[in-house]
Amino acid sequence: MDGSPQATYAKETGKRIMAETAGKQECFVGIDLGGTKILAGVFSPKLKCLGKTKMSTKAQRGPEAVIQRIARCVRDAVDECDLELKNVKGVGIGAPGAVDPEIGNVIFAPNLDWHDIPLKKELEKLLDLPVFVENDGNICALGVYEAELKSKPSHMAGVFIGTGIGGGLILNGQLHSGHNRTAGEIGHMVLEAGGPKCSCGNKGCFEALASRLAIFHRIQSAVKDGQKTILTDILGDELTDMRSGDLRKAVRRKDKFVERIIEQAAEHIGIGVANLINLINPDVVVLGGGVINALEDEMMPIIIKKAKEHALSGTSKGIEIIASQLGDNAGIVGGAVLARTRTK
Repeated sequence: MDGSPQATYAKETGKRIMAETAGKQECFVGIDLGGTKILAGVFSPKLKCLGKTKMSTKAQRGPEAVIQRIARCVRDAVDECDLELKNVKGVGIGAPGAVDPEIGNVIFAPNLDWHDIPLKKELEKLLDLPVFVENDGNICALGVYEAELKSKPSHMAGVFIGTGIGGGLILNGQLHSGHNRTAGEIGHMVLEAGGPKCSCGNKGCFEALASRLAIFHRIQSAVKDGQKTILTDILGDELTDMRSGDLRKAVRRKDKFVERIIEQAAEHIGIGVANLINLINPDVVVLGGGVINALEDEMMPIIIKKAKEHALSGTSKGIEIIASQLGDNAGIVGGAVLARTRTK
């Protein structure tokens, strides 16, 4: 056996190269499952995004078809990175609604019309990989807390305005799940008793007042009643395929009607934030999701002003209310954080 310094050096160098190569190959997949889209991202162990893929959810096709689409989205994202499924150490997925993270079931997801769906079990069958399931708001909160805030605040509340409204609570540096593991359902705080009906069945929920679907519904109803808006010039009278970016275009073209709708939604969000400040008094409240991402400049000043007006006097002192800079990536980053944590 050659024990020369040259042989030892070559052996150690070979080990180092193999370790570095293995490190480059090892990855985690984070998935953001929404009412309208599936986003999958592939991440290195240090949370560098290696690539991502997006496709529509097509919830109307039913849970089995959606889960097959999730698996396809994962495979496509991994393939785009020139990797294989064997390189993936774990998959973390955020699902909208109430989730049992211990067994990986979606208990109730109103925007998908899902009831007691074994998401973890079915995805693991399709991918032959470890899958970890959490509420989408919790996943987004994890992503923002670890990747954006570097785990510094002791207490953080996340509010994510998208198709619905999700939330996540970090208390004493840990994700707060509550007694039934369903804490953080911020979107279903009732802000207006007897208000518009929510997809969950209640009336006047935060989500029914300020989510993207709520904003779109309010605009579409008004247009049917004869309201004039630049949006019909952009999208046609039926306002099909309306997106948050279209609202931004209308606001920047001084569409007073759309400005008013956005202002109303921002005021409701501000009241929701004030309730969180009164209840848990976090160091920071982070706003995210597609609506905030598209309309940050228009909405954040109103949200902050309204939150401070409605929070109990003195309780908001020193509390930051900020917009996440992760945008639509918060969910996939959080999914990767969950997978990395659970596979240690």
